[in-house]
Amino acid sequence: MTNDTGCYTLLYDHECPFCRLEVAWLLRRRGDRLRAVDIAAADFDAARYGLTQEAVERQLHGVRPDGSVTVGMESVRASYEAAGVGWMMAWTAWPGFRQLADLGYRIFARYRVPMGRLFGRSCETDACAIPPSQRRGDAAG
Repeated sequence: MTNDTGCYTLLYDHECPFCRLEVAWLLRRRGDRLRAVDIAAADFDAARYGLTQEAVERQLHGVRPDGSVTVGMESVRASYEAAGVGWMMAWTAWPGFRQLADLGYRIFARYRVPMGRLFGRSCETDACAIPPSQRRGDAAG
């Protein structure tokens, strides 16, 4: 499988408040080299990337222009690199730090939904959504 966009494609959960903010920040840097695909969208098909929905919900995935798939912290590093700010995450690949960063990411990925609740997100399923009263443009908010 090849990535027909010519840029790094990040498969992220737009329902996750942390993921949404970070991806928006990255896209503002170099949107021409980074593409973001929402795994929570109704038309998302993980099989298109040779993956399962369960896998992409468990950890961040990405697809390089050559079609190779990244998982977890490797996807974070690749997305920062594509956005032109790879230097910010370079240390997470250094010997000794890599294992700690990868472990820290796996812990975050596992608990991102409960952590989202702590930040005012209502989570009725495994996805976090902004409560209606906190949505941008909501007159009640």
